[in-house]
Amino acid sequence: MRFAPIIVALSAVALLAGCTSGQQSNAPSGMPDNRIRAVQADIDGVVAAGATGAIATVTDNGKTVVLTSGVADITTGAKIPTDPAQRVRVGSISKTFTSAIVLQLVTEGMVRLDEPVETYLPGLLRGEGIDGRAITVRQILRHQSGLPEITKDPRVDEYRAALENRTMMPAEGMAIALQRPADFAPGARYQYSNTNYYVAAMLVEKVTGAAYADELNRRILQPQGLADTYLPASGDRDIRGPHPKGYAVVDGSLTDVTRIEPSVPWAAGALISTGADLNRFYSALLAGRVVPEAGLREMRNGVLTDEGSKMYYGLGLGHTTLPCGAEYFGHSGGIYGYNSVSGATPDGRAVTFTFNHDLSSMPDLVGMLGHALCP
Repeated sequence: MRFAPIIVALSAVALLAGCTSGQQSNAPSGMPDNRIRAVQADIDGVVAAGATGAIATVTDNGKTVVLTSGVADITTGAKIPTDPAQRVRVGSISKTFTSAIVLQLVTEGMVRLDEPVETYLPGLLRGEGIDGRAITVRQILRHQSGLPEITKDPRVDEYRAALENRTMMPAEGMAIALQRPADFAPGARYQYSNTNYYVAAMLVEKVTGAAYADELNRRILQPQGLADTYLPASGDRDIRGPHPKGYAVVDGSLTDVTRIEPSVPWAAGALISTGADLNRFYSALLAGRVVPEAGLREMRNGVLTDEGSKMYYGLGLGHTTLPCGAEYFGHSGGIYGYNSVSGATPDGRAVTFTFNHDLSSMPDLVGMLGHALCP
């Protein structure tokens, strides 16, 4: 199972440098040349260090440039194009969308953040040291619930599930997760657990009476014009539309792992999107166009997760201050074959990086974010 965050593992390694052949750009006029050159050098360096390919989508007050490096297909050697927009699996970036829906429900008075999960999902959270009456909605969204990590079970593997033609219902996933004891008492600390966002999406379904994917479309994707973003249905294992293939080392061999079973990561990590759509989403979120200001304040209110990088995690939203002083809000995601980090600043800049290869070691993401987002 690979749908996990990479932003919590921000590296202190010096920013990679280098150059690869076949780099592409669709840079518009008005985007500072020094930022374009720095971002291109960053993604070239990641590819030179072993990634199959990379895409950087940089937006500055409505102007967007797409930069690429490396290849979309190692068999044909085809380069990653800048146009049309390339769809990729974005992993745990899905969580910001899920959290935003819950905050919309809070705004509508249908959910209360400090209410026990038991109020909305009676009887769901029961296990060794686990009691839904003691876990709040806020603790679910901020990874302070103590719920055990679902991905520790080998049955929860989206690539293997596709090979074996298996699907997984949310209730089945929760049953697997709850076979393990709680990791800690609710509220005691922060610890990332994908299980939390199964619970969050199940809460959305229970409260609204609609499928999570339908609420996602109705509340976020359609209103924000995210035409290249979708949550694949159970059994929809290919990426629809133009996309680079995703690669990972499986059983010792570099393998095309583009096909996965999306019902396994579901609302915690199955979303498919493009850099342009993600930049539009995070910019709209920080501008108060997805969740009203009061809800956005709740999402931004985070707990420290990494002392070295000063990374904070709120309600489905990470935050750090970049070296230039700019405030970054966003999320990252890792899933079979793809690693991404996306986010924006409150003053109109946004970036999404995607690598179509599982990375054995992470580049200096804080440095890369700074090159893309610092004015």
